[in-house]
Amino acid sequence: PEDFIPDIENLQHLLTAFNLKIVTAAGYEADDVLGTLAQIGYRAGYRVKILSGDRDLFQLVDVEKNISILYLDNNAFKGSTKNGYREFDPIAVVEKMGIFPSQVVDYKALCGDKSDCIPGVRGIGEKTAVKLLKEYQNLTEIYNNIDKIQGKLKQQLTEGKEDALHSQFLANIIIDIPLEVDLQTCKLEGFDLQLALSLLNRLELKKFIKDIGAIYQKLGGKEAVLIDPNLSQSNGSISSKGNKTMTKNGDRQLSLFDPTPSETEEVIIPTLATNIIDERDRIQPQIIDTSENLQALVKILYQQTDITKPVAWDTETSSLEPWETKLIGIGCCWGDHITDIAYIPILHTAGKCLSQAEIFVALRPILESSKYPKVFQNAKFDRLVFRYQGINIAGVVFDTMLASYILNPETNHNLTDLSKRYLLGIAALSYKDLNLAKGKTIADLDIEIAAQYCGLDAYSTYLLVAKLQAELETVPELNRLLLEVEQPLEIVLAEMEARGVRLDREYLQKLSQELNTDLDKIKLQAYRDAAEEFNLDSPKQLSEILFDKLGLDRKKSTKTKTGYSTNHAVLEKLQGEHPIIDRILEYRTLAKLKSTYVDALPILVRPDSNRLHTDFNQTITSTGRLSSSNPNLQNIPIRTEFSRRIRQAFLPQESWLLVSADYSQIELRILAHLSQEPLLIKAYQNNDDVHSVTAKLLFEKEDITSTERRLGKIINFGVIYGMGAQKFAREAGVSSKEAKEFIEKYRHKYAKVFDYLEGLKREAIANGFVTTILGRRRYVTFESHSLRQLLGSKPTEIDLNRLDYSYIDAQVLRSAANAPIQGSCADIIKAAMIQLHRVLESYRARLILQVHDELILEMPPEEWQELKETIKNIMENAVKLTVPLVVDIHAGENWMEAK
Repeated sequence: PEDFIPDIENLQHLLTAFNLKIVTAAGYEADDVLGTLAQIGYRAGYRVKILSGDRDLFQLVDVEKNISILYLDNNAFKGSTKNGYREFDPIAVVEKMGIFPSQVVDYKALCGDKSDCIPGVRGIGEKTAVKLLKEYQNLTEIYNNIDKIQGKLKQQLTEGKEDALHSQFLANIIIDIPLEVDLQTCKLEGFDLQLALSLLNRLELKKFIKDIGAIYQKLGGKEAVLIDPNLSQSNGSISSKGNKTMTKNGDRQLSLFDPTPSETEEVIIPTLATNIIDERDRIQPQIIDTSENLQALVKILYQQTDITKPVAWDTETSSLEPWETKLIGIGCCWGDHITDIAYIPILHTAGKCLSQAEIFVALRPILESSKYPKVFQNAKFDRLVFRYQGINIAGVVFDTMLASYILNPETNHNLTDLSKRYLLGIAALSYKDLNLAKGKTIADLDIEIAAQYCGLDAYSTYLLVAKLQAELETVPELNRLLLEVEQPLEIVLAEMEARGVRLDREYLQKLSQELNTDLDKIKLQAYRDAAEEFNLDSPKQLSEILFDKLGLDRKKSTKTKTGYSTNHAVLEKLQGEHPIIDRILEYRTLAKLKSTYVDALPILVRPDSNRLHTDFNQTITSTGRLSSSNPNLQNIPIRTEFSRRIRQAFLPQESWLLVSADYSQIELRILAHLSQEPLLIKAYQNNDDVHSVTAKLLFEKEDITSTERRLGKIINFGVIYGMGAQKFAREAGVSSKEAKEFIEKYRHKYAKVFDYLEGLKREAIANGFVTTILGRRRYVTFESHSLRQLLGSKPTEIDLNRLDYSYIDAQVLRSAANAPIQGSCADIIKAAMIQLHRVLESYRARLILQVHDELILEMPPEEWQELKETIKNIMENAVKLTVPLVVDIHAGENWMEAK
């Protein structure tokens, strides 16, 4: 309801005033947030209690994880002397509902829940649902035994099966949504009483005002507070008086936060491993532990040549590092029947296993042939696992993880989430669900349990293909993007990861010593600026120096429990107020880069190859760009003195050359193409310096200085990222008034650029997404009701100037305007990598890294002259634009020389 929205905002203001942590997740229900927080708390070693009056949450109760529900009843809201809640463990859930927590979802699937718009099966009530679950345990078993059920009930269940499965999906609480929550920030530490009282008075919450002393103490205030009982205005008296609280019923009203006695009853719940075994009636994988069984399986697999029904493969390993892992078992699924699944145990510590040699002799002709289509969930990982075992996978026609990423880059793409999203009634399990003891791997699992676990992964992957393909076919551009870009790129990235890059460890050791000297010099300069020694790494001491001793502007910071914040954003705001700020920023940057790269990179060099092997992540960023991890090479600074010194440590194969091929101003060229701005197009087609062109337009003169060109460069790139006048003023070193004038003049000169960017914002609001050159989509979700209600309208009918939306939505719109540019950069460089990889198959040269808009290769010197123009031409023509793409390409003995 429209009038409920301001109440939600008031609630958020109130929670903030009480210093209570607010956790939200766009696109998810509050129950999903609660479920995920419960798991976060459990993993952090906490005992978790969920305060709620919603029985749906009973599914989260778990005695092994110490998760319980404090279930509210009517007494909680009547000022009763009773607690108003009851703590529910599994036994209490059984007593109240007649079912176990693990059955709550299926209970809702059967009898529904009107309050949550869950339909259930028409005609089945709560008692019937309980009776069915007592007899058959779960929804799957009910339908597996449908012929044993007689009369009208059978008819209701049969006719309502689709509703039951849909209701099961709706009732299931997601427990692993992406949340970034630091539990330390959730501690109860009191709050600002004057701020809270002012808000309570405005909202006329008089009972809260009367109980403010008890609330303050319950929420972590160290001292109780004396409150005038007649207080009705925010200027009433407040004073601390030892530990005595002068409120009549505060303790009783807030007893929900009191500790409760520990349980004395022992509750036995089946472990996950047992639950997996219970799944056998749903999937029945064949365990291949004899030569006869292996040959029978191979005979079946030789028949699977239909590209529309690829065989799903899965590997079980002892480690997530393909190069060092042991292959414990292989799973495959070739049909949708519960017996069309096989598990081949290889290195289990107990039970019968065939030799790896015999298995590979039998499977190699299938695995290495494109005649037999295959599907993987995250093919790159399995490809590398097999590669290090001596098998080169061919014929991968579908990757469920990449398909999910193409369809919606913002969601999770793990198999558990995908199966929950697309396969009603089937949920692949995550590795952590196996509850393996510390130091144990899947090799220590009973083979039958491993077969169930791996088999369910392969079965889910197989079934997902049809679901994901059907969705992709509704948007042909996305289907092409998957088949022509993302899946071919997976092969390229796997080879790049396997090759790695050589690193000069001795050089980095010397550089580390140099940087220690530089850091010591910066410290001494900071000590002189402050006229005393202090710990530059201590936020508390730094706060005291900056705001107490030097008297810098506290309004540019925020209050914390240790003083005032000195984070990077605050320091940026303080730049220019005192020389010490530049010292601190320089110190932090240098110290972080030293620890992140100079000291860390040598440790990551692999002993087997003596090279550094980064992981290229294809499904992390929402824009489509690649990211890298272990180490993250995308964060190496660009074009700074430090970046040059770091790059010097990257070497090619001995006696070879390292080659850097870097797109020049690719983002601005894409902006010119997408906006069709005549001035930008003309500048690039004439090979003019676009930053000088912009500076000439802004200063309205032909001869410009290097400083003026720099300002043109700042505003050119700033427009892409939605830079406002304040940030432009700070980076350009001009006044706020001048910054506004420059931006307005830019808007006037490059009118089509701003028309295009504003058009993107309207598209984002109307369609819920924006697209790149190759059709990649970036979906957006808005917080403001005024924007959400425009979804489905015509973009041209949206007047941005008349919309009222939040600061968060303003950021979303800026990201939406930037996404097609960033995403098109990703499209182009990925297309170039694929084409380049194909050409290099005839040479010894090879791609080894991709960083930002740059490709790094290594090659023997004799191939350099021949390949130089070939590489440049491939990259510059990977995707045709209105303006020319330009690549700078150089070779050297290390990455620094190649730049």
